[in-house]
Amino acid sequence: MLSRCSARSSPVVWAVPWLLLLPLGALSLADDAETLRVETEVFDGDADTPLAKSLTLFARDVAWDFLAVAPGDGSPSVEPSDDGFGGEIILHDPARERVVLIDSHRNVRTTVDAIQLERLSVSLAKWARQSDDKLICWAGGPGFGEGVQVEDDQLELVGPRVRYRVKTVAAPSPELAVRYQQFADTAVLLRAFLHPGGVPPFPRLAINREVAAADSLPAEVTLETDPRGGFLNAPLAGVLQRQLRSVHRIHPALRSDDLKRIADAEACMAAAEEVDLAAYTKASTAASDAE
Repeated sequence: MLSRCSARSSPVVWAVPWLLLLPLGALSLADDAETLRVETEVFDGDADTPLAKSLTLFARDVAWDFLAVAPGDGSPSVEPSDDGFGGEIILHDPARERVVLIDSHRNVRTTVDAIQLERLSVSLAKWARQSDDKLICWAGGPGFGEGVQVEDDQLELVGPRVRYRVKTVAAPSPELAVRYQQFADTAVLLRAFLHPGGVPPFPRLAINREVAAADSLPAEVTLETDPRGGFLNAPLAGVLQRQLRSVHRIHPALRSDDLKRIADAEACMAAAEEVDLAAYTKASTAASDAE
């Protein structure tokens, strides 16, 4: 639990895309159509130790994203919560068309609005479609709809040197499927905005639409890349491929400690000083470089 404001940005959790159903031992509260609890772990291939973790809590009309402290972070100035989620806090606020990043260790916050993300999306898509790199050009879209193959509770999208595979579960309600899509779309664009590079986000946005249209949520997402450019019956499959696997543990209710965590995050946000994005990211980078 967050006992006080003691978070610090964790760049590691942004280096990879984010993402089984969790039997909760604790008492679940606030069990209604407005709530959802998603705990995410990201793995490098079949590794047992996650590269990154996050906890996303949907309450009322917003989503709170709590990021884990980067693995190996031994800074004495950081006091992670008992479950490890002592990193950056991100408020996804679609009604106000904004995302708020909160670094409560430094007591600062910054806001990224929907217009900034929309401008990024337009300019990034235009750039990608003009690229000589087949993967980048393909990832600029827009022709993904027919390429998404759906079979039962699994989706697959294959492009040049890349393959996305998604296992889904039924959402508690169609409304929550749409809310989750809004959150996931914003999270993908935000990562592209803050950490440019890698595959453009548009294939993931297409997958998110397909999942939400089926009134589903992603339970596991696998991203495979292959520098040789082929996945179909490749004789050396697995030798050069890189696989990132994200697992979501989903529950349609919040626990009492989740409600406390949200209250603490609201207090942290209220107390934090608003700074511009450049100052926020510069200070976060400087803090990481000093460790």
